[in-house]
Amino acid sequence: MSATNSVKPALRVGLAGLGTVGGGTHAVLTRNANEIRRRAGRDVLITALADLDQDKAQAMAKAVAATGQPEPKVFADAMVMAADPNVDVVVELIGGYGFAKTLVQTAIANGKHVVTANKALLAVHGNELFGQAQDKGVSIGFEAAVAGGIPIIKALREGLTANRIEWVAGIINGTTNFILSEMRDKGLPFADVLAEAQRLGYAEADPTFDIEGVDAAHKITLMSSIAFGMPVKFDQAHIEGITKLQSQDIRYAEQLGYRIKLLGITKRRSNGVELRVHPTLIPEKRLIANVEGAMNAVLVKGDAVGHTLYYGKGAGSEPTASAVVADLVDLARGLDSPTADRVPHLAFQADQLNDLAVLPIAEIESGYYLRLRVADQPGVLADITRILADSGISIDAFIQREPAEGEDQTDVILLTHVCQERQMRLAISQIEQLNTVLAPATVLRVETFA
Repeated sequence: MSATNSVKPALRVGLAGLGTVGGGTHAVLTRNANEIRRRAGRDVLITALADLDQDKAQAMAKAVAATGQPEPKVFADAMVMAADPNVDVVVELIGGYGFAKTLVQTAIANGKHVVTANKALLAVHGNELFGQAQDKGVSIGFEAAVAGGIPIIKALREGLTANRIEWVAGIINGTTNFILSEMRDKGLPFADVLAEAQRLGYAEADPTFDIEGVDAAHKITLMSSIAFGMPVKFDQAHIEGITKLQSQDIRYAEQLGYRIKLLGITKRRSNGVELRVHPTLIPEKRLIANVEGAMNAVLVKGDAVGHTLYYGKGAGSEPTASAVVADLVDLARGLDSPTADRVPHLAFQADQLNDLAVLPIAEIESGYYLRLRVADQPGVLADITRILADSGISIDAFIQREPAEGEDQTDVILLTHVCQERQMRLAISQIEQLNTVLAPATVLRVETFA
C-alpha cells in the first residue's frame, strides 16, 4: 500500500550561485524529487534562482519547469532574493567572506533559513552568524562545508551525540591528498605534481588555500567546535601546508612503514584543545593511511563507540549537492518545530558552549620524524641520541643510509615516541649546533591513532 501524499506546504528554496555545486543541487533536487518528498514529508522546490549570469539562471529555471515543477523566479541580485516572501531557505553557494556574509545576514534578518557550503565563511564568522540565526529562530545548515558528500557534520552532531569525543583527524582536502598520492606513486617533486593537478582540474589556478593547509583548517575548526562544544576558533589553529615536503621524506616514511598525509587534527586535552593542520606520518596499516587520490576521510574517536571512519568524495558537483540537499530535507522535516527542538548548530545547546583554550603548537603531544644531513664519521648518531635522551625523548626507529660513493655525508632518519613539541624543539636546536649536523633538520609529526 502506498503512503498518502502529504498536504504540508512545500519548502521553498532560493539558490544563490549556480556554479558547480548550484548546478548539482538543481540536478539532485529535480531528479530525486519523489524520494526527497517521501523522506521530508513535503515537497522541496526551487522557487528562486540568483546569479550574475542571467542566461545561466534563465536556462536553469526552464530546466526546472521542464520537470513539471513551477518555474523558479530569476533574480539578478541575490540580496533581493533573500528578502523575497516566496523563499523559505536561501542556499548560499557563492563562496568567500564578503558578499556571501552579507547575503547570509540579509537572509537571516528576513527570517530565512540558510544552507551553505562555505566553510571559510563559517570558520571565520561562524560565531557571529550562528548567534544571529539563534536570535531570529532560524537555522544554518552546513553539512556541505566539510568533506563534501561525507555526512560528517551529522555524524558528529547527532550520530555520536552519546559520546565524549576524544579526537578527530581527517584527510579533508582532496587537492593535497591527490598531490601526495602522486608524489608517493611516481616519485615526482611537489612542483611537478601540482602542475599536473592543475592540468587535471584537481587544483585551482591559485591553489594557495589548498596547498598551504588553509582549506583543511577551515574544516577542522568547524569539526572541533562540534566535537567539543566550543566557539569556532580558526584564528588560533596551527596551519602548515605541503609546499616544503620533499619526495625523499615520502620514500623514507615508506621504508619505516608510514605514509604522509595532510591531516586536520583536533584533540581534547585536560588543559584545552589541540587544533592543527600539517603533513603527518601515519602507519600504513591504518585505513586512513590508504585513502588515495582526491578522496576524503575522517577518523573520530569517541569514548563509547571507539574509532569510526567516514570515507567518500570530498568535493564535486553532486557529492557536495548531496550534502546541501540533506540539510534541506532536515529543514523540511522540522519546519514547523519550535527553535528549541532543532539540532543546535554546534551540537551543544548555545548556552552550554565552553570557551575552551586552543593550545599553542609548542604544547601539543606527538611522535616525530627527523631527517638530519650529517657528516659520515664515527659518533654522530651517538651524539644525536644522547641529546634526545637528555631531553626525555625516546627513539622508536631509525635509518642510517650509507653515503653515496665519493660522498662524506649522508642522511640519518629517526622516529621518536610521543613527546611534547616544546621538548622536541629544544632538542633540535641543540642537535643543529653539532658540527657534524650539516643542515637544518626536517621535522614532521607522527600520529599512530592507537
